[in-house]
Amino acid sequence: MVETTGGGPQDGAAEVLDRPLPDGVRRRVVQIAADGFGGLTVTELPAQLRQYARFTPSRRAKFAGNALASALESDPLFRQRIGERLREVQPELTGALDSGSPPPAADPLDVAAAAYVLRPPGWVKLVAAAGEEAQRADAERADEESRAELERLRAELVRTRERTRSETERLRAELEAAKKESESLHRRLRSALSDVKRGEAALRKLRGEMEAVRAEGSAQVSAAESESRRLRARLGETEAALEAARRAAREGRSVEDMRVRLLLDTVLDAAQGLRRELALPPVSVRPAETVDAVEPGRMTPKDIAARALSEDDPAVLDQLLALPQAHLVVDGYNVTKTGYPQMPLEKQRLRLLGQLARLAAQSGAEVTCVFDGAELAAPVLLAPPRGVRVLFSKPGVTADELIRQLVRAEPPGRPVIVVSTDREVADGVARAGARPVASAVLLKRFSRA
Repeated sequence: MVETTGGGPQDGAAEVLDRPLPDGVRRRVVQIAADGFGGLTVTELPAQLRQYARFTPSRRAKFAGNALASALESDPLFRQRIGERLREVQPELTGALDSGSPPPAADPLDVAAAAYVLRPPGWVKLVAAAGEEAQRADAERADEESRAELERLRAELVRTRERTRSETERLRAELEAAKKESESLHRRLRSALSDVKRGEAALRKLRGEMEAVRAEGSAQVSAAESESRRLRARLGETEAALEAARRAAREGRSVEDMRVRLLLDTVLDAAQGLRRELALPPVSVRPAETVDAVEPGRMTPKDIAARALSEDDPAVLDQLLALPQAHLVVDGYNVTKTGYPQMPLEKQRLRLLGQLARLAAQSGAEVTCVFDGAELAAPVLLAPPRGVRVLFSKPGVTADELIRQLVRAEPPGRPVIVVSTDREVADGVARAGARPVASAVLLKRFSRA
């Protein structure tokens, strides 16, 4: 138990503070509790403070300040144990408090904090007096700081006024110098503007003269270029005529001769095919042969009607290709995109050309396959198969137009078969004398083979 001079340990227990502890006193109380905390065992600590048993005094004061203050206020036993530790550390201060006469030279905050923990008689007055003393000290310190700050601000104001005055004088001097410089620059600018105007007038005159010279030169160059183009055109025509004459002399025939000869071969082959088809006898006509009758080996009208085929029968294509000098013209991409559109263009071309090569070998007909050149990203490196002519349309020319040109190039009377599903192409070649066939018919012919 704690022994005190002039009364028991509970003499001041009945006294109660009617106001919160001053901040300074509270900080000292928490620090006293944190320092005395380490001398107690875990069982001697209140339950809410046992978690801070391993903390250092500074960390206890920082993190457990509220818990320590609450325990000191609500747990008399814990407060008594902290008071015993305080008596061991500060025996002179605690002894003076027990005797009721705190040392005048002691810090009021230390006196108030120790009185709050020990609770001697009159401790409430000590705590209140310490709070008032601390407030007076804080007020005096704040007043001193305010006076010092005021003096500093006054001195700063004086220095600022001096700097402002000197800066104003300097700026006025610079302004005067700038005004003089501006007047000089204005005079020089007016002089420069006059020189510029004179120069612009001279430049406009020179430009007019140059434009006249340039126009005259352009007219002369244009006339010379026109004359040069005319001469080049005449030279090209002369060279073309010369080359055509040389080619005609070398080949021994012209294009018209070739067309006539091809038409003649077609007529002869057609006549021979007609003779074979009609099974005409080699002898001349006899009067008896004019009598209407059916001879052995000849077809009756009923037999001819039985041979009629539908438009989508691939046998129609075989009959057309069997005609003399037949020419099969195929719209390449129209056929491939009808039959196998999922394949890349290169593989479409290779597959179609392979099938056309087999068809040409079987039928003996002339075969030309036309592809649209607009579909190409680069020139095609392609070796045409035997018996198949492969053509790509030029830039700006569609495959449809190239097909029509091929049909128009053939002599009238030659059997030309055009394979395309495009209705416009079919109608156009039909008007030119060719026989249109749907792409599906050619694909069926391939699959049948």
